[in-house]
Amino acid sequence: MGRGASILTSVFVLALIPALLGVLVGWGGFLGWQEKLPRSRGAGVRTEATMRSDEAFRVANRVAGLPTMVAGAVGVLAGAATLAMPSTLGAVLAATFGVVAVFVLVAGGGVLGHRAATLIPAPVEPAGCGGCACGGGGCGALR
Repeated sequence: MGRGASILTSVFVLALIPALLGVLVGWGGFLGWQEKLPRSRGAGVRTEATMRSDEAFRVANRVAGLPTMVAGAVGVLAGAATLAMPSTLGAVLAATFGVVAVFVLVAGGGVLGHRAATLIPAPVEPAGCGGCACGGGGCGALR
């Protein structure tokens, strides 16, 4: 394998980094936007405010969905730009700026989602016992 083929292979592998990151991030954003992102998994906006209820998690990830999908598109476009660069330096810069842009957009979406979740009222605690540890049988069962 000659030097030219080696550089081409390196640029192709380099282009895969932002492109695959973009596909994964974009898919997560789409699931959040469609309100199909499961709370039990590790994906999505996960802050104290978003994890306090299913509704807060759903709203936060719906709000963060659009910026996250845009981040995914930026990642895929950065991968394509990396392949289109005429020099190795240009390819490295395109991939680097693309990955940084993806992370900035995802972080921005996360902040917006967190802010939306803080506007959702906290779930009301059940009005039964006041902490008598009765196991759900009611405090009258202890009398």
